[in-house]
Amino acid sequence: MGRPVRYAGGRWDLSQMIIRAARPDDLALLPEIELSAASLFRDEGIDIIAGEPDDAPLDFTPAEVWAPIAEAGLLWVMTPDDGPPGAFLAARIEEGRLHILEFDVHRRHQGQGLGRRLLAFAIDEARRRGLSGLSLTTFRDAPWNAPFYASAGFEIIERDVAPATLLAYLDREASRGLDPARRCAMVLRF
Repeated sequence: MGRPVRYAGGRWDLSQMIIRAARPDDLALLPEIELSAASLFRDEGIDIIAGEPDDAPLDFTPAEVWAPIAEAGLLWVMTPDDGPPGAFLAARIEEGRLHILEFDVHRRHQGQGLGRRLLAFAIDEARRRGLSGLSLTTFRDAPWNAPFYASAGFEIIERDVAPATLLAYLDREASRGLDPARRCAMVLRF
């Protein structure tokens, strides 16, 4: 079983966290992490979906959506070696880049460096696979979104120069109600 995880105020000890490929039994735990991370937007007064009432239920990705991504080896979790995941990153390889589909850290574990460590892992994984970089779509103005990724070397790619695949993600998000003025595509090139 592994050593017990030490908690400090309900938080994990980062030195005891590992990053590993998601297993089938992890998939049912991912919606809770996604919902927990999404609740931060609402608590900070950020409308995730324009015009959505504050008491509307938050949306999440059903666990079965992650199964083929896990089978492709592109879904990673951060977890204590003997506990459930507290963060995950799901990706797809597109146009020679590792495109981040979803990246969430459970609220109770935010602010400890788990997200930065998981992102560094994804960057290393993209390099290991010989890819040209990473891409994603995110909110421009939430500090834990575009500014966070910029601090890791990502650059905003405006719509007029964005590749078709990134435009398709932005358009799909807009069709789901995300405010296109607040969303952006970002790329990290190697």
